[in-house]
Amino acid sequence: MTKSATEKKRVRRAPQTGARDTPETAPSKAAKTKDEYQLFAEKVRDNKQLESRWAIMQETRMEYFRGKDFTVFLKNHPELREVLGSDKDLEVDDIVNTLLMKNLLVRCDRVVKTVRPGKKKLSSWPAHLEIYPEQVFSENDAFFAWTFMKRQTLWQAILAFSWPLVALAMCLFPVYPYQCKIVVLYTCAGALLFIVSMLIIRGAIFGVLYIILGKRIWIFPNINAEETTFRELIRFWPKKDEGERPKWTSRLTYAVGAVLIILLLRHHAPDEAARARYQKQVSNIIDDFLEWSPKLALSGMMDKQQTANATEANPPTDVSGTATEEVVEHLNTDPSGAAGTEHIVEDLNDEIRSDRFADEKTVDN
Repeated sequence: MTKSATEKKRVRRAPQTGARDTPETAPSKAAKTKDEYQLFAEKVRDNKQLESRWAIMQETRMEYFRGKDFTVFLKNHPELREVLGSDKDLEVDDIVNTLLMKNLLVRCDRVVKTVRPGKKKLSSWPAHLEIYPEQVFSENDAFFAWTFMKRQTLWQAILAFSWPLVALAMCLFPVYPYQCKIVVLYTCAGALLFIVSMLIIRGAIFGVLYIILGKRIWIFPNINAEETTFRELIRFWPKKDEGERPKWTSRLTYAVGAVLIILLLRHHAPDEAARARYQKQVSNIIDDFLEWSPKLALSGMMDKQQTANATEANPPTDVSGTATEEVVEHLNTDPSGAAGTEHIVEDLNDEIRSDRFADEKTVDN
């Protein structure tokens, strides 16, 4: 900063009266200045024109922006300076340094400072940050993270209130009516099928383009990112590939490996009969799960209890043991021996059937 600019700043900050601030007015001015910068920081953070990302810093998820983006943002949106009052004409570095002193911002630095293999330069938006030793503003590869909690919007409050209700609804799923179970089942199955299909198609497109053209192109590049915004999550087309073109030997190796994996899966794929058996088993399990209801469970428990009580009241007789003894005794006393065995067996079977019928009738009563 030149000498003339420094003198102008001193003149602008000079008080209009020669009297010094009293102890009663000094704290109020400090509080007012703090509120002004707090309001300015909230307005800047809520403005979507300032590009920002989320990263992990000291095991905490932080929202941050780049220094060069902040300078361009303030030049394009001078109306935000009106919140600062008398400090609206300050330079960008002075405003950011004031935010740093008031602990509304913290300067960060990337954790990984070396270029990864296959890349030409460092990532523009690192996923892991650490606190920078010198807390001053800079535009050269400098990152600044917000340290205050963002104001909760109405939709965020509604979502926070609805999450316990969603968890309760999931726990009560077994007692839903049958039609509701069908709707939930097909909705979840459709969502799962969509996600799996998209990942498979995404991988297939990447593999074909990598093997044939040598390009690393992922559609929906941020679909597996841990820290990203919703706008970046649904971005379809990736940015320009910053890596080096792969060698033909590596592309050929990946092609041969892909063909071998496909042939192996095809060789060990189940036949039509095994697939039909598995489908029938899964269908039976799903039907049993969907048709279950508290009424059926309670009725089944009552039937089992009644059967147990009837069995205790009328214990079954050992028909086979008694009949066997009678057969042995009759054979020992019958002079004809084996000649009358068939007649004895028929009489024994008739007796067993009559005893079983009497027991079943007793249980039913």
